[in-house]
Amino acid sequence: MAARDTASLLVGFLVLVHTWGAWANVEVNMEDRVEVFRGDTAHITCMFTSSDGVGGMVIQWLYVKPPGQKQKIYYQDTTIKNVEQGTQFTERMSVNGTGATGEIVLTISDVQPADELEFICVIKGLTDGTGEGRTKLKVFETPEHPTIEGVQTGISVNEDSPSKIGICEVKNGFPKPNITWYRNNTPLRADQDVVKVVPSITTESTKLVSVRSELSMKVTKEDKDNLFYCEITYFVPGGTKMTETNRINITVYYPSTAVSIWVESPKGKIKEGDSIEIRCQGNGNMPSSIFKISKKDSESEEGHMLVRHNVTRLQSGVYECTSTDTDTFDEISGNTTVFVNYLDPAVVMPKDTVVVTQGENLKATCNALSSLQTRTAWIKNGVEISVGHSLILKDNTFGTAGTYMCVVTVPEIEGMETNGTLTVYVQGPPEILKLNDTEIDASYDETVVLSCNVRGFPAPSIIWTTSDGKNLETTSQLKTEEGVRSVVSVTVTNDIIAFCNASNEFGTDAVAFNITAIIHTTTPATTTTISSATGGRGFIIAVIIICMLLLAFLGSVLYFLYKKGKICGRSGKQDLTKEKSSKDNIVVEMKSDNTEEAVLLGVNGEKQLPNDQ
Repeated sequence: MAARDTASLLVGFLVLVHTWGAWANVEVNMEDRVEVFRGDTAHITCMFTSSDGVGGMVIQWLYVKPPGQKQKIYYQDTTIKNVEQGTQFTERMSVNGTGATGEIVLTISDVQPADELEFICVIKGLTDGTGEGRTKLKVFETPEHPTIEGVQTGISVNEDSPSKIGICEVKNGFPKPNITWYRNNTPLRADQDVVKVVPSITTESTKLVSVRSELSMKVTKEDKDNLFYCEITYFVPGGTKMTETNRINITVYYPSTAVSIWVESPKGKIKEGDSIEIRCQGNGNMPSSIFKISKKDSESEEGHMLVRHNVTRLQSGVYECTSTDTDTFDEISGNTTVFVNYLDPAVVMPKDTVVVTQGENLKATCNALSSLQTRTAWIKNGVEISVGHSLILKDNTFGTAGTYMCVVTVPEIEGMETNGTLTVYVQGPPEILKLNDTEIDASYDETVVLSCNVRGFPAPSIIWTTSDGKNLETTSQLKTEEGVRSVVSVTVTNDIIAFCNASNEFGTDAVAFNITAIIHTTTPATTTTISSATGGRGFIIAVIIICMLLLAFLGSVLYFLYKKGKICGRSGKQDLTKEKSSKDNIVVEMKSDNTEEAVLLGVNGEKQLPNDQ
């Protein structure tokens, strides 16, 4: 009984002691954490309550060093304030406040990642006991802009294990930034068989952290169009922020599942003589794929392109393209049909030349075998005269004779055409083409060139003659489409008539050229041009005119002498007669009478007064 009472008293005593101690402790309040950027100043506040005055109070600041050891950095009592020497904060810290207000602040400048520690504020009172609070200092550094680098080589979908896609890197952040890979806005999660992300972390001497992440994965054909990038998440005071890298695209090699083959050029229909280019392409892009193009049942050529120059219809047919994967030996093929259009040479009937008689009808045909619709036209002397395979010439004349060209074209293809010719000869007697002028004036001793164009078939023979029965030597004689053209040169010494005589087995034709010789004569008084139509008549007229002028001059002289009394007394009379020619006589008579009048008979027997002379 006594023992039980003793134990109860002991328990009561201990409870009393505990209650008294709780009442006597100093109450300290601090923030759980203080967050600042690297290089900034941190303010850690310690707030406390105590019944003791400032004079009986001790204040201490400490921090916790790994692995849990406490390091004092500041001490303050009623007599001293002391900053602990030799710590990492000695030169950068200060303590503000005396504690009288129940608040004291630890200030640390130029905060660095190494300063990210737990700080302890200890308050001791004389009667209130001891109280402490703790605050964690958190330091942040925004990392540099992240970078991404994709692989430069292509990646095959046939790879058995994940292939390297690219590397993302972010440098100098604190705390450690996080990297997440994305494909087309969808985050990629590690999957051992499909997606593999390998991070690596580097901590600098400044405690700043750089993170590098390498992505490897098994690619599919669809990845050729996908965009890959990285999202970087980093911490800042009060939260987190995010940034992204550029987008990259990778080259994916995948086998073809189909092959296309087509004619690259020419576009549209092909004709004989063209150069053709046939191309082949699969819907894959494996470097190990080999393409071969060939005309069916012919030798193949390796490559994506087949070129043939100056093709003919023999190149028409089915062309096949085959793609073979040298890694898997898978083979696929495709084909296309090539058709080379043709146009055979034109066949004209009758062939080459045909002879018809004047007044007869003629039917000619022109045909050219073609793979396309054709158009046939007949052309003479550059003018289209008929359209269609047949040419009908009715009631033929020399005007319808000549060369006819049959032109066959393919309207669907520009430049696709052929032609043939037919020369038509019309039998008949010679016909000399109308001349512009057969009356020709020429100077004495001038050379005149005469030409004569004659139609007719067989080709007429041409002979040049003159009115006095002489033959002229032909200068040149050429066959024309209509007949013959003959040229002769004549030197004019007098009036002459030249004849062009044409003949063949069907008849003759002739034309005369009248050439008039022009003689130029010069006298002291005047120059006279004399034109003669027959022989020497012009010459005789010229002589008569000259004689008349001389007689008039002589008459004037004699009359002058008579008036002066030098000859033929005033009562006398003389006759002066001069023979002009065997046909005409000119008589000049001079006489004097009492009225001193004189009369001069003119050439035609008319009276003239002296004054008129």
